[in-house]
Amino acid sequence: MVLPDAGNPMAVVNIMYDVGSRDESPAQTGFAHLFEHLMFGGSVNIPSYDEPLQMVGGENNAFTNPDITNYYIQLPTENLETAFWLESDRMLSLAFGQKSLDVQKGVVVEEFKQRYLNQPYGDAMHHLRALAYQNHPYQWPTIGKELSHIEDAELQDVKDFFFRFYRPSNAVMVVAGNVTVEEVRRLAEKWFGPIEAGIRPERNLPQEPIQTEDRRKEVEAAVPMSAIYKAYPMAARMTDEFYSANLLTDILGHGKSSRLVNTLVKDERIFHSLNAYVTGSTDPGLLIIEGKVNQDFSLEQAETRLMQEIQRLQESGFDADEVQKVKNQSETALAGADVELLNKAINLAYFTLLGDPDGFEEELKKVERVTKEEIEDTFRRLIVPERSNTLLYKAIPQEDEAED
Repeated sequence: MVLPDAGNPMAVVNIMYDVGSRDESPAQTGFAHLFEHLMFGGSVNIPSYDEPLQMVGGENNAFTNPDITNYYIQLPTENLETAFWLESDRMLSLAFGQKSLDVQKGVVVEEFKQRYLNQPYGDAMHHLRALAYQNHPYQWPTIGKELSHIEDAELQDVKDFFFRFYRPSNAVMVVAGNVTVEEVRRLAEKWFGPIEAGIRPERNLPQEPIQTEDRRKEVEAAVPMSAIYKAYPMAARMTDEFYSANLLTDILGHGKSSRLVNTLVKDERIFHSLNAYVTGSTDPGLLIIEGKVNQDFSLEQAETRLMQEIQRLQESGFDADEVQKVKNQSETALAGADVELLNKAINLAYFTLLGDPDGFEEELKKVERVTKEEIEDTFRRLIVPERSNTLLYKAIPQEDEAED
């Protein structure tokens, strides 16, 4: 797909693979994220990915989430073919050396330890996802379920994962910048044409039944303050409910003027901080409310007051002005995301994978169509006790460091 922008001296080549952590085996998690690193470790004909790109003034990066894996290159338009050469070779095949695998496994293992095991609250989403999802592979985060899954990954396991998911049939390429459709087609046929398309993997994931009971878990850790995490199942990304739920979280806990922040953080000082958001997953996702509790209050007191305030707001409803305010903020954010060339390319690729290439262009209209009544209805339907997944993250006294 091509996004012409005649006034831009830079070009973007974005390749999005339709694979994320939801496509992993429960016994071998973290592979999609591992490949985010492996794809920069050299391909079958190019031992160094970064060096030739830097020589032509380019830069690259990647990200992985439960639904997709995305790689992008930005470089001067006159050097566009370098990006096609690099991306086609690693789509053809990675180098797949044991040394490269060991190096990247080490990098991911250290990231797992630093960001998830040794960082305060780093494992909160491990616990919360496992509560909220009993069947669907969203039950583990992108980094993986267990450290051992990466440590024990064998070279053949990695090869099998690559040749199943990183094929032309399972990818969307968007080229943006001062380019023409004819030029992009010529380069695509030259560099990607010889690669076997492969068979697009069939996704048949286990789905979650409707939750009908409250689920709770308490953990203890040496963290600065106790915290509460509440997750509620919600609809998938391409549904109307996504937009009303997203606006609802903005009203409840996004920014200093949001309802829960105003009352429970500023006025009553029960919470040190509070936030609400949606995961935005391709499959049915979660609406999450989380907050750090001030030391003068117990977890039980904070949770009780949080739910009292939520019930009060469900009964009273919202003002038309505050609904319009969050809609305006959302529309401004969407408009801003459509300015940068890279963001345009990523959004086009993502909505193409979702089956609607024009989907991002419709986002503003969908937000504007959401009514106050729809947001209030979503509020009352989603945030109910029998659909609650609660993680109580209890702070325990931290041992003082021994003096020398």
